[in-house]
Order: sequence, then C-alpha cells, then structure tokens
Amino acid sequence: MKILITGGKGFIGNSIAKKLSMLGHEISTVSRSSDYRKKEYITAHHQYDLSKDNLNHQILKNVDVVFHVAAKAGIEGKYNDYYASNYLATKRLLDACKSSSVQNFIYTSSPSVVFTKEPIKNANENLPYIKNKVSPYAQTKAIAEKEVLNSNDNINFKTIALRPHLVWGEGDPHLLPKVIRRHAEGKLKIVGDGLNQVDLTHIDNVTHAHVTAMNALISNKPVGGKAYFISQSEPVQLWKWLNDLFIKLKLPPLKKRVSFQKAYLAGMVAESLWGLFNFSKDLPMSRFAACQLSHDHWFSNYAAEKDLGYRPIISMEKALDKTIPWLQAISDSSIGD
Repeated sequence: MKILITGGKGFIGNSIAKKLSMLGHEISTVSRSSDYRKKEYITAHHQYDLSKDNLNHQILKNVDVVFHVAAKAGIEGKYNDYYASNYLATKRLLDACKSSSVQNFIYTSSPSVVFTKEPIKNANENLPYIKNKVSPYAQTKAIAEKEVLNSNDNINFKTIALRPHLVWGEGDPHLLPKVIRRHAEGKLKIVGDGLNQVDLTHIDNVTHAHVTAMNALISNKPVGGKAYFISQSEPVQLWKWLNDLFIKLKLPPLKKRVSFQKAYLAGMVAESLWGLFNFSKDLPMSRFAACQLSHDHWFSNYAAEKDLGYRPIISMEKALDKTIPWLQAISDSSIGD
C-alpha cells in the first residue's frame, strides 16, 4: 500500500515508517524539516508546515493510509502555538485527505486528552475529555482527537485515534534523556510520596499498535471513530523504576524530595513568569508536570486487545535491556558536560 506519515522524521513517526517499509509498503513523509538525511526506507519526503500550508493534493494521490503523528508536545509555550500545530494542522490534513479520497486515517493522540489533575488507575476509554486549562498540549490534542473521530463515516473515510502513554526507547529525544540529564545536573527531585504507578510504553509496542490499528481499519473491523489507550500493560512504580535505571547507568539513586503541593505551586509561579517574560530556557516545572510526576496514571489495554488485536510484543525487562546501551551513552555525555 501507499502510506503517508506526518512527523515521519520524529521518534514515533520514523519507527512506524521503518516498520511499514519492512512490511513492503511504499512510505512517504511530511514534516516541517527538510530532507537533509534521507532514509533508504522512505520513498519521498515533503516539507510542509501543516499549521499554515494546505497540502498539495498530488502528495495524497493514490495514498491508502495516512498516519498523522506530527504534533507540538511539551509543558511550555503559548496556547495559540499548540492550537495551530495540534488542531489547525490536523483539521487541514483531514480536509485534504477527504477531498483526495484517502480512506484510512490514523491519529497519534495522547492519554493526556483525559487529564483531570487527579490520579488515574487502570482507566478505560469511558473517561471524559479534559475540562481544565492546565495543559495547552492536552487541551489541543483533545480537540484535535475529537475532530478526527467526528470525521469518521465508516464508508469513505475511516478514522481511529491511538493514545500511547509515555513513549520511550532508543532514539527518544525527550523523555528519559531529559530525566537523566536533570539528574546528572542535580536538578531532579522525587515529587510526592514516590509511590505513584505509571505506564511507560516502549517504542516497539507503540509501533506495533499503529500497525494493528491500520490492519483493523483496512479489514473493515468496526473500529472507525474510536480512540484506544496503548500501554505496556506493566505499570511501574515511577521513582523506584527510575532509581533502578540510575543504578544501572552508574548514577547515584535519587533521594531529594518535594511535596506535590510545593511542586504544583512552583509550576504555577513558573508558568506565570515564563508567560510574562518569555524566557528561552526550559520551564523548570509546570502544574501538569507536577501532577504527572506525583500521581498514578496508567491505563487498560482491554479495548485495544479486543478490537485491534494489540498486545505488547516486548516486556519492560527486555525493553530496558535493549535500551540501556543507548541510555548509557546519554548518561556518559551528561556527566561529561
């Protein structure tokens, strides 16, 4: 099949592109960056800013499946920037796909679309969408997901949304590398009581979930218009897991702590200051991050297993063994800096 992937040069998008190419599909990608490092498994790359540009219909000619992975993630920045990158870009792409007779659309969403500021344990897809304004990322991903699912007609245009949680693995540009660097710099603290459980989903499982979602759509299973949590099915005690990781990386275990209340207040103050003065350095804490670092948040795979046939293909233990050499290089670099 002919497949187009937005964000195909990013962590998740590139992994999906590589896997689908191995399965014999023709892959093209779209992103804001130029094609300065062409991958042998990508047939063509197109440079577009979907938040501003209408996609040339020739790019979508005879495309069977679109994976929309591109997004603006993070805990800092202006709401309008997230709105443009996450909602407007998605709306433009949906319109282009429908007018170009693309039949299958798979959206990479996020569990943060149901963020409530409260702990979440073994949650399913019945959770309502976010109602607060703590996270521009979560807000705009939620309205984009709703647009995607409402575009489904189960005949000419079938859509599905996947919500992978805290994706990690070799090539991850954000999650664990940022945690390791902050620890190496002495800037990381345990938030809350340190007993909260979370899902950390390895990139191999996330990629596998996207393939199973595609197969379900093209085989006309009744999955169109639905969203699915994608997790590892092995929630871990976050701070214990991180300390075990630090020990493997020959870093000292983390002992410094801060209460959730202090972290949340610090996040509120930091958000106000960064909003007023537009500092260039990273936001040290946010209200969203305080909740994520201190609260339980893990999700049920039951619906994805039943409807898509998704099950994790690599365990946490094997995933960590696979990723440790790469993380060790990140750690060594952080210490060297």
